[in-house]
Amino acid sequence: MKTRLFLLSCALLGAPLAGAQPIPAPSPEVFYQKGLKAVEAGDVATAKANFQQALQFDPNHANARYQLAELQRNAGKVAAKGREAKLSSVIIPEVNFTAADLPDALTALGKMIEKESKGAVSANFIVEDPQGKLAGKKVTLLVKNLPANAVLNYVLTQVGAKARFDEHAVVVTP
Repeated sequence: MKTRLFLLSCALLGAPLAGAQPIPAPSPEVFYQKGLKAVEAGDVATAKANFQQALQFDPNHANARYQLAELQRNAGKVAAKGREAKLSSVIIPEVNFTAADLPDALTALGKMIEKESKGAVSANFIVEDPQGKLAGKKVTLLVKNLPANAVLNYVLTQVGAKARFDEHAVVVTP
């Protein structure tokens, strides 16, 4: 009876039970570190939310204030970095291109990426080639179980092209 009364009084008063570890309150540094990790992952929205949360806990957190300003200034670059990271997370089970034109190879790769990521990642390839240097170039590639960014690098190496990761697309140029 005394044990029940003790437990009930602890619960009502919010006192920790004997042997229970108190839950530490979140600190601005925790949110700041989460924001930095989100920047590294290219997740602009999560980074912004964490830096703002750090500033709510400590309005004088200079590093969070600085990172938030940098994020606002470089959101496009951070998002582009995220696009590149997302491509590296998608594993393509098999690629079999035989003398495929570059646009056809990129279209097929884009469809493979969407299929393997179950629609979570879209490549949005854009070929910028005003002088036609990539026209008529062929791609032959037979690989298995590679990250999508590695497949893209093999395709681009064969035709003498390079990729630029923008916020909303992967731009291919000679």
